[in-house]
Amino acid sequence: MPGKLGMTAEQRQAMLRNQASELLWYGKITTTEARAKALQPYVEKIITKAIKVYDDNVETKVTTQDKKGKDVTTKSIKDSPKKLAVRRQLMGKLRDLQEVKGFNEKKSDYKKRTADIRHPLMEKLFNEIAPKYAQRAEELGQGGGYTRIYLLGQRRGDAAEEAIIELV
Repeated sequence: MPGKLGMTAEQRQAMLRNQASELLWYGKITTTEARAKALQPYVEKIITKAIKVYDDNVETKVTTQDKKGKDVTTKSIKDSPKKLAVRRQLMGKLRDLQEVKGFNEKKSDYKKRTADIRHPLMEKLFNEIAPKYAQRAEELGQGGGYTRIYLLGQRRGDAAEEAIIELV
């Protein structure tokens, strides 16, 4: 039996997961007004979770032996347990999008650029989006309000009310 948005709960969750991923990746999507209004709190909660832990890293020193038998100490920066837990929660709420190869980009250049990135959407969320909105929240003294909805009017064909939802 259909529920909210005329879908079952599984269908609605899948739709929200897909649209939230596209919104965070591209910054703006066009959808119906009802879907945009359902998507807004979903995305705002994701961004808020990312903001709380985006700079929570742990620096560790790793000592290994090189070919000559000398001890070599290297520093590695990893996610703290709290950040890792949030990252995994958000991976469950989002679809993992892959980096797209540029139009004139060579395959070797694309592989170099994406070699160390396993989850591009998570990297973008924690390295670009969260710091941007954390700074914005500090300047304005408020949290939330990361998305904006513009109404476009009725869609041809089924007369559904269309809207653009974008990251502010």
